[in-house]
Formats: sequence, C-alpha cells, structure tokens
Amino acid sequence: MSQSAPSVPDASAVVAKLSVLDRFLPVWIIAAMGLGLALGAVVPQVGVAMESMEVAGVSLPIAVGLLIMMYPVLAKVRYNETGRVLKDKKLVITSLLINWVLAPAFMFVLAWVFLADLPEYRTGLIIVGLARCIAMVLIWNDLACGDREAAAVLVAINSVFQVFMFGVLGWFYLQVLPSWLGLETTSAEFSIVAITVSVLVFLGIPLLAGYLTRTLGERARGREWYEAKVLPKIGPWALYGLLFTIVVLFALQGEQVLSSPMDVVRIAVPLLVYFVVIFAASMVIGWMLRMGYERTTTLSFTAAGNNFELAIAVSIATFGATSGQALAGVVGPLIEVPVLVALVYVALWARRFFTGSNIAAKQESPIAAAAPHSL
Repeated sequence: MSQSAPSVPDASAVVAKLSVLDRFLPVWIIAAMGLGLALGAVVPQVGVAMESMEVAGVSLPIAVGLLIMMYPVLAKVRYNETGRVLKDKKLVITSLLINWVLAPAFMFVLAWVFLADLPEYRTGLIIVGLARCIAMVLIWNDLACGDREAAAVLVAINSVFQVFMFGVLGWFYLQVLPSWLGLETTSAEFSIVAITVSVLVFLGIPLLAGYLTRTLGERARGREWYEAKVLPKIGPWALYGLLFTIVVLFALQGEQVLSSPMDVVRIAVPLLVYFVVIFAASMVIGWMLRMGYERTTTLSFTAAGNNFELAIAVSIATFGATSGQALAGVVGPLIEVPVLVALVYVALWARRFFTGSNIAAKQESPIAAAAPHSL
C-alpha cells in the first residue's frame, strides 16, 4: 500500500473560503446532539409534542429534516451518468453482499456476544443491522468526496431490497437461525406496507425533487450554469437539514437515553465495533478489488450506515415505544452520527492509498477542504 496519493487542492486556500458552518461542521454536529439531549431531558414536553405528529411512522419534524437534508445531495447527482454505475457489476454485487449478507450476519454475532443476557436490546440491535441506510449515507458520502452517482444507485438498490427482504431477514435472524443454533428465538411481525411507505417517503420524494431540479435546470440554462449558480445556493441546506434532524432526533429520546446510561453503554459498544469493522472491511475490499477511491468510499459508507428511522419505527410498532428494542434503535444514531463523521476523516486520509482518483477535479466538500491533506 505504498501507492502515491492523488493531488489535491491546497487546503489552507480552500479553508479560507469556507463559511463558519462548514469550517467547524464536526463541532456543530456535536453541539446539535448535546442540544437535542438537553431539550429532551429538560423540556420533555417538546419530545412528546414532536412525537405526536408522524409521517410514515416517523416524527414529522424528523421527516422534514430528512427531506431537507437529502434533497440538495440528490440534486447534485448527474442522473445521466447513473447508467455506468449499473454496468459496474463488481461494485453492485459487492455492495449487495456486504449490505445484505455480511453486515446483518455480523450484527447478529455482535448482538449475541455483547447482549446475550439482554434479549430486548439484543433484538433491537439485530433489527438495526437489517435496516440498510437510505438517508444520511448520502451526506457522509458527499462529505468524503465519494461517487455521488454510485451512492444514488446503491441507495436505490438498498431501498428496493429493503422492501422485499427486511421482513424475510427479520424472520431468519430472530427465529430461524437462533433455532438452528439452539438459542432463544424472538417473534416479530414486520409490516411490509410500513416499510414500503418509509422508503417511498424518505427516498422517493427527495429523489424525484432532485431529479426534476437538475433536469429542468440543465434543460433551461445548461449544466455549467446549473452547477455554478443553482447548486451553491441549495447545497448548504443539506447541512442545515442534517443539524436540524440531529437536534430533533436526540430531543425525542433525550430523557430515555439519559435515564439509562449503563444500558446505553452496553448497546453502544457493539454498535461502535459494527460501524468501524464494516467500514474498514469495505474499504479494504474496495482497495483489493481496485475500485478506486470514490467508489470504495461510497461502498464503505453505504455498508456502514443504517436506516435508524426505519429501525426505530419498526421497533416501536412491534414492541412499543418504551421497549428495550426501541431504545436500542435510538442508541443507533447516538453512536452512528459521531462515528461516521470521524470515518469521513478516515476516508479522506485513506485517499493516499488509491491511484486514479479524480477528486482533484471535483469541488471539495467542507470536510475534505478542511482535512489535513498531509496526513
């Protein structure tokens, strides 16, 4: 792994042009988490009010935040180039194997290793492992300068698989496999309708909006105008939506999280192991298969991220809002958000091990620009 790194723009020159929001993004994410937890603990009525309004089984404010967060990223995708991603059978097949075979199986193992004596948390963790990410992964991928078109395609594929496979895999990992291994089984009913609605709302709406924005914008004034004038105006809203979603999400569950600190730690440890190992394994696999930095990064984030909105909604609908399964789902983003932000930096550092990267030709993300390229 002694290959030279691709050239990148001078970091100090780019950082000087960044807004305060962009330059200190990790700080704002941590602050948003803290604000949300504080709101949920000090003013629990806020969480109750937000939870009473739902869209597709998810709090309306969270739904709004997710849509605002995803729309700008999907408006950046060059949809006329997505066909080349589908032709890349190596990427598509590898992504499917990691997302739907390796990752759920690894989460199952971690759940039984770390939470064998806590069946509710164990079940909740397994459900989190089955919910493949269709939302925030686009943000992490964009910040790490991954392949936007590949991310859009892999997210769409995961969405289709989620509709058809979530219930089947839930039945397999909660009943069939434990029975084969002589372990305790868990009964759970998964609503295919609820899963389908979740995918259509949280992916379908911003995907359609992003596609129409780019298509109509390019048709009216051309690609150069669209990417130079339109994208800079709508781009920052992805980060605004991300921060808003984090505040609302943690406000909803702040009291529950703070009231059970040791339970949160027990759940957090296997989640931390899961995110780091799956991400690292995906990066190594992509490097070994010579996929290049952009697609390897996309592969890694789509594999490591999870659809915690769906996991929480399924756990609440199946086991109740105050269940241990629901708490396990809540702890998911508590660990996922800071860990995947850290992994963005890891991915950017790992560029040095890839050749043939065209990152230098792209506009750098806030984190990419601020990252120390000399690492």
